[in-house]
Amino acid sequence: MLRCGRQATATRYDSNFHHFHLPETHLLLTRKTSVLLMAALALIFVSPISSLATNAAGTAQTAEPGGYRLPPPELQAIVDAPRGPQFKLGPQKKNALLISLPGLPGIAEVAQPELKLAGLRINPRTRAASQFDFGTGLSLLDIQNGQIREVSGLPARARIAETLWSPDERWVAFSRWADDGVELWLLDVRKAVAHRLIAERLNAITSAGFSWSNGSEQLFVRLLPQHQKPLPLAPSIPSGPNALESKGGKLTQNRTYPDMLKTPADADLLDWQLQTQLAFVNLQGQIRRTGPVMTLSKALVSPDGRLILTTQLRRPYSTTLPIDRFGQLIEVWSDTGKKVRTVAERPMRERLPAGNDAVQAGPRDVGWRHDKPATLYWLEAQAGGDPEAHVKVHDVIWQQAAPFDSPPQKIMELGWRFGSIQWGSDQLALVTENWWKSRDTRTWRIRPGVPDAKPELLFSRKSEDQYAHPGTPVMVLNPAGRQVLRTSADGKAIFLTGTGASPEGDRPFLDRYDLVNRQAVRLFRSQAPYYEEVIAVLNDKGSCVITSRESNEERPNFYVRDLAGGEAPRALTQFAHPLPQLRGVKKQQIRYEREDGVDLSATLYLPPGYDPKRDGPRPVLMWAYPREFKTAEAAGQVAGSPYKFNRISYNGPQVMLARGYVVLDGPTMPIIGEGKKEPNDTYLEQLKMSAEAAIEEVVRLGVADRNRIAIGGHSYGAFMTVNLLTHTRLFRAGIARSGAYNRTLTPFGFQSEDRNFWQARKTYQDMSPFNFANQIKDPILLIHGEQDNNSGTFPIQSERMYQALQGLGAVTRLVMLPNESHSYRARESILHMLWEQDRWLDLYVKNAKGEAGN
Repeated sequence: MLRCGRQATATRYDSNFHHFHLPETHLLLTRKTSVLLMAALALIFVSPISSLATNAAGTAQTAEPGGYRLPPPELQAIVDAPRGPQFKLGPQKKNALLISLPGLPGIAEVAQPELKLAGLRINPRTRAASQFDFGTGLSLLDIQNGQIREVSGLPARARIAETLWSPDERWVAFSRWADDGVELWLLDVRKAVAHRLIAERLNAITSAGFSWSNGSEQLFVRLLPQHQKPLPLAPSIPSGPNALESKGGKLTQNRTYPDMLKTPADADLLDWQLQTQLAFVNLQGQIRRTGPVMTLSKALVSPDGRLILTTQLRRPYSTTLPIDRFGQLIEVWSDTGKKVRTVAERPMRERLPAGNDAVQAGPRDVGWRHDKPATLYWLEAQAGGDPEAHVKVHDVIWQQAAPFDSPPQKIMELGWRFGSIQWGSDQLALVTENWWKSRDTRTWRIRPGVPDAKPELLFSRKSEDQYAHPGTPVMVLNPAGRQVLRTSADGKAIFLTGTGASPEGDRPFLDRYDLVNRQAVRLFRSQAPYYEEVIAVLNDKGSCVITSRESNEERPNFYVRDLAGGEAPRALTQFAHPLPQLRGVKKQQIRYEREDGVDLSATLYLPPGYDPKRDGPRPVLMWAYPREFKTAEAAGQVAGSPYKFNRISYNGPQVMLARGYVVLDGPTMPIIGEGKKEPNDTYLEQLKMSAEAAIEEVVRLGVADRNRIAIGGHSYGAFMTVNLLTHTRLFRAGIARSGAYNRTLTPFGFQSEDRNFWQARKTYQDMSPFNFANQIKDPILLIHGEQDNNSGTFPIQSERMYQALQGLGAVTRLVMLPNESHSYRARESILHMLWEQDRWLDLYVKNAKGEAGN
C-alpha cells in the first residue's frame, strides 16, 4: 500500500540521458515514391526554395542554389536539445513507465514511401499508420521508493511505437517497428525484462494493433493474414477515364479532404492493406486465431473477452470522402469465430445535413459499456440528423446486453447532440450533450441499469465559458482493463480535475463532487509560484495524489502529495532544465482592452538579460491564432498561466528569444458573434482591433519598438497573418506557415464557419486575403509542407498566394518543404524553417529603417 507521506530520494537524471520532452505536433507524412530515390534527392539535390523571390527594390531574382540551410548555433541548440522521457503511470499506481526519446528523425527517414488512401497515410513496408516518433528505451520508476530500473532485453534498434499497461500492472505490452513489420513485445515488470511475444506481425494501420482482453491474461491482436494474395499492382496503362457523377439531392456539407482515393486500383490497394486476421495471444505467446480475414477499420473486444465488435468497410468507396464516411458493416463475433449478430449496415455517408451539429441518420458510435461484461450501446439520431429540425429529441442512447435475445433498451433521450459518456455502474454514468450553434453544453447523471430512471442535471454552461468549467471526472482502470468513474468508498461522490481557468490565469484543481447534494468540495488548488495539476488520485478519499508541478525555471516534475496530512510533497523525479542557456527568460501574463471594450490577454516573454529600462524597446515577434466566440464575456476570459515552465520549442515563437527578440505569444484574437450574429461577418474589423490593442500594450510597456514588430502564425494563424498584412500597415513583416488564403477553395465551411460559400458569399470573399493581394505592402514569408494532409490547407493555397504576390511586385518568398505535412517533422526541415524565419526577421524587422507603414 502506497503511503503518501513516506520520504524517498528524488530521481535525478544524467544530463546526457533524460531531459525535458519539448512539446510538438506529431505529423508524419511522406511521398509515394522510391525511398532511395527520394532520400537521395532530398539530401543532395532538392532545394526547398523552388520559386522566384522578389527583393525590396521589386526586382525578380531566382532562389539561391543549394539544399537545407542551418540557422545560427543558438537556434540549432534548441532543436537538438535532449528530450526528456514520457511518463506513463501504471493503473495500480505502483510503477511508472519511462520511455526515452531520441532526437528528431532525419529527412531520409521522413522521405520514405507512404500510401495516401482515403484520408489515411500508411507505411507500406510495415503495414502501419505512418509514424516517425519512437521510443528507444524503457525504464521503470518505483512510486514507493523513487528507484529506477532499466529494462533489459530490448533490441539495438528499439523503435517503440505504442505501450499499454496490463490492468494488474504486472506487464506492459508494446509494439516495436522492425524493418519488415510491427512486432508485439511484452515487458515483465517484476523482472524488468522485455521479449518479443510472437513472430507474427501486426496490422497497425487504423489502431495500435493490440489491446488487453479480459484483464491481464491475454492480448487481443490484429494480425496480417497468413496466406494473403500478392499486393495488387496498379495498371501501367489506364483502362479509361476516372469519372465522378452526382445524381442530385439535398444540400450537403462536405469539406475539402486530402489524400482521397482516385482510381479503382486505389480502392483495391486500400482493401489489401486493411486485410486483418483477428486473434488472441496468451502470455506464453500462443496464438489463437478467430473468424475470417476481414477488411477492418475497427475491432473492439468486449470487457469479458468473449465477443468482438467489428466494423468492416463496404463498397462502393468514395473519391471525395475519407474512410470514416464509407459504407460499414458492423457485426458482433464470438471469440471462437462465430458471427453472433449484425448490429448495423451503414450506407456511405455521402450527404449529411448542413451544420456542425449534423450527423447521419441510423445507428452510430457503437461500443461496449466499460462497466459490464458484454453490453453494447449506440446512438441514433432523430429527425434524420438535421440540426435545423425543430424537435425535442435529437439523439437517443440505446443499449443491449449479450446474448442479444431481448429488445434494446432506451437509456436516454437527448435534446442536443451526444458528446461523451463515462461509465461507472448500473447506478451511475455521466452523459454530456452539446449544441455547437449556441455553444451550449450540459452533463447528466443517469442510471443505465434502472429502467425509466430520470436523468439528473449536474452541470450546464456555455462550452466557451472556461471559468465555469466544473472539471473532468477522474477515471480508474477496472479489472477488465476499461476506464470507469472513480468514486468515493460509499459511491456517493466522484472526483473532478480541471485547469481552473480564472481571472488570475489557470490554477488546476481537484474537487470531490457529492452526487446527492450536487456540491463540490475543493481538495486541492495550485498555488503560486507553481503550476501544479493532479494526474492521479491514489485512494478513494482523494487525499493522496500524484501531481505534475512546474514553474518558470523548473520543468514539470512528478510528486506524491498527502492532502490530508499537510506534509511537504515528495519528489518522484528531478528532470534537468533542457536549455540552461535560456534560464532567465522573463514571462508575464498581460491584460489589456481593445477599442470595443472586449478584454484581451497575452503572454509576454523577454529574452535573458534584457532590461527594458536599460536597453530600451526591442524588435517583437507576435504569434497568434484567432478563435470564434458567441459572447464577449467568454472572449475576454484569461487563458494560460504565468507560472508554467518557459517551454522554448522550435515550433513556436519563443525560439526567437535566443536571438534577442521580445515575443508576444497567444495574444487573444477573439471573433465574436453574439445572439444570431455570425462571428465571421465582422472578422476583419475585430481582427484589426485586437492587433492594434496588442501593439499599443507592448509599446506602452516599453518593450516594443513600434516600427519593428512582426506578425506570424501557423495554419489558421497563418490565415490571420496574411489578412493583417493585407488590411493594415501595423507590422514590418509576416511569417505564414501552412495556411489557407482563398476561401473559395474551401466552399463548404472552414474552421468554425459552418455556412457554405453560397450562403455567406460576402463573408467568404472578404475573409480571403487572396482577393486583396494587391494591398499587401509589407514583406511576407510563406512556408508550407509539400504533403500537407490537413483539411483545407492544401499546398496550392500558398503556391497561388505566392504567385499573386510575386506578380503584383510584393516582397515575398515561398518555401515548400519536401515530404512534410501540416506540421514539420524532419530535423533538416525544422532547422531550415528556423533559418528562413531568422533570416526574414533579421532582414525586414530587426534591421528595418524608418517607420512602419511607410
